[in-house]
Amino acid sequence: MQLSLLLTQFINGLQTGSIYALVALGYSMVYGIILLLNFAHGDVIMIGAYSLFYALVQFHFHPIVAAILAVLSSTVVGLLIQQIAYRPLLNAPRLSLLITAIGMSFLLQNGAQILFGADAKSLGPLVPGALHLGNTSISYAAIVTLLVSVLSMVALTLLVSRTKRGQAMRAVSEDMDAARLMGIDVNRTIAFTFLIGSALAGIGAVLYVSSYPQVSPTMGSMLGLKAFVAAVLGGIGSLPGAMVGGLLIGVLEVLASAVGLSVWKDAVVFAILILVLLFKPDGIMGVTRREKV
Repeated sequence: MQLSLLLTQFINGLQTGSIYALVALGYSMVYGIILLLNFAHGDVIMIGAYSLFYALVQFHFHPIVAAILAVLSSTVVGLLIQQIAYRPLLNAPRLSLLITAIGMSFLLQNGAQILFGADAKSLGPLVPGALHLGNTSISYAAIVTLLVSVLSMVALTLLVSRTKRGQAMRAVSEDMDAARLMGIDVNRTIAFTFLIGSALAGIGAVLYVSSYPQVSPTMGSMLGLKAFVAAVLGGIGSLPGAMVGGLLIGVLEVLASAVGLSVWKDAVVFAILILVLLFKPDGIMGVTRREKV
């Protein structure tokens, strides 16, 4: 019985961790391109979650159609943020970009409270039911989350490593000025990076609501922060590192709850961030960047 409980908890950790990994991928992609910590990324997830909620509850769309609309809304909002807020500051000091990202986060949160109200809204389970294997019960939502996350990560890896657009992204990440000299449209490449990152945020929103069927204006805040910790743990700017970091954070959260530290699980996550920054600031799979002075 203890073994089945441990297995169930581990699967729950992978389910949560895979959502963190998807969101962390968006952080890592943007940071790898323009060295920006996009703290509005979590609030893009919130926009996708509200789109999903209203598509299902108010307009009674089919869940698949509602999920597509949620991904599209996150993608559009992410692109608008990049074009309106970040693109004019591309050559500004990084601190200006960081402050702008924090400002966009507060703008989206407060705008959502004005539009949708400050109270949390609940909806029915998107993927009801569970698979029973002996004493182990695995929800269908967990299975769908793991499958969609793995497929998204594989598709992103192939996009970055096998396509011309992915080669352009890697070139801009390596040296933006040299990429311009080689004829790469840097602005378009950055916009494409935000498009992919925001689409991943939309997928993360759908999976998160599938696991926790509730939406609120501040739901993206803690989710985004934990995904940021996952990106730092794996190595900020490293896509494989973001995946590994997200899964580790999810499993460690569940283990903390299993040993009676459920009240402190958020503190455990941020304690991990402090330890990583103290002892291995480049993360598990991060690469040290050396700058010539």
